[in-house]
Amino acid sequence: MSLWIVRHGQTEANIKGLLLGRADPDLDQVGRDQAEQIARALPLPDRVISSSLARARQTALAMTRNMAQEVEIDDHFIELDYGDYDLQPLSSLPAEAWRQWQTNLNYCPPNGESMLALYERVSQGLDHLANGIGGEQNVVVVSHVTPIKAALCWALGAQPESIWRSWVGQASITRIEVSKRGPSLHEFNSVAHLGD
Repeated sequence: MSLWIVRHGQTEANIKGLLLGRADPDLDQVGRDQAEQIARALPLPDRVISSSLARARQTALAMTRNMAQEVEIDDHFIELDYGDYDLQPLSSLPAEAWRQWQTNLNYCPPNGESMLALYERVSQGLDHLANGIGGEQNVVVVSHVTPIKAALCWALGAQPESIWRSWVGQASITRIEVSKRGPSLHEFNSVAHLGD
């Protein structure tokens, strides 16, 4: 199985550099254009899976134009819940909160979700896909920056602490090949399909 993991297109909150977790803005015009560019770059998928957030669903819809089936919603791949920090600039976080976040996987932002909880749910979703699909299939998962970092750790067998050690570009594509031998990373953070 070829697992194509796509980060959603751009939103206004992304442009402003705000933490964007469970807040639910639409794609902006650049983001809608990016969704179309992603769709042209990918092979025709057998399935398209998306988080329930609008920016992911709107990106995923571009992948299903030539398919009979609809986008499948799976919140294993929804963004980290930033709680009270959602839609805040990163620079506004208290220094101690930022330190805790980077050093303690169990740290939860106020009213939010821990990095460990995110890693476990993303891994569970990917395990389910890997165990439930056989043969040569192209499966697209449209998700968000933090779940994609968790998927990278899953593919490489890396500890969840490694989530902090990668960067995921807007509207990027990551490809993981899954076989009986397990997952292997074939492409990460590709943005070659995007226009200037």
